[in-house]
Parts: sequence; structure tokens; C-alpha cells
Amino acid sequence: MLSPKKVKWRKQQRGRMRGKASRGNRVSFGEYGIQALECGWITSQQIEACRVTIMRTLKRGAKLWIRVFPHKSVTATAAETRMGKGKGSPEYWVAVVKPGTMMFELAGASHENSTKALKLAMDKLPIKAQFVKNENS
Repeated sequence: MLSPKKVKWRKQQRGRMRGKASRGNRVSFGEYGIQALECGWITSQQIEACRVTIMRTLKRGAKLWIRVFPHKSVTATAAETRMGKGKGSPEYWVAVVKPGTMMFELAGASHENSTKALKLAMDKLPIKAQFVKNENS
């Protein structure tokens, strides 16, 4: 699973997800991609599940770029714990995704195979996403 090697602070606040992605919103490296249509948190497990699905579908015959990285730690306290006693310990890592963010890119596979692989990967994601093609190719 993806996670940062080193962080300055162990715990982070939840933050707000407002606006659209102004950067990282075009297919830059590959020919096809998955673009987010709404905001949300993508966990490192979900990113890994998408990666495995794409690579298995294409039988490792293509190049994949993962354009999101889980930088934010999410904390949790045990169930049925009374209030107080501070914030919980970090449980997992998430990538904050805004509408328009390009999450995955793919190159080196046919249009049919790319479409199939990326549609299967979109089913693993907790947010709505769309299949996009590079304007130049």
C-alpha cells in the first residue's frame, strides 16, 4: 500500500474539499485516463485495488501512471469509547481528490482493452469517475 515515508506531523485535520482541480486535470503522460467527477477521499487500499485490476486485465502489457498519492492520515478511536482523552491514532492514508483530478493514466494498450481495464478500475473507486482520452492522440 502507498504511504508517505516521513511526515512532519502524525495527525491532520479533516479539511474541506471545495472547488475543482486546477492542476493535474489533463491526460499528460498516457493515452487514456480516469478523471474524478466529484470530490472525496481515495484510500491507499482503493488505489492499490485499481492498480491490480488494471494490470491483471491488461496482463501487464501497458504502462500505468498513478497520479494521486495518499498524503493525508485519517485517525480513528475504538468503537464505544467515551468522549475526551484526545484524538485517535492514525489508521490509514487517503488521497484528497477534487472534481477534474486525473487519477490514473494508461499507455501502450488498444482502445478496447484500455476502456475495459479502466472501467473495471472505476468500479473499485468510492466516487464517480469518467474515462477520458488524450486530446493529442
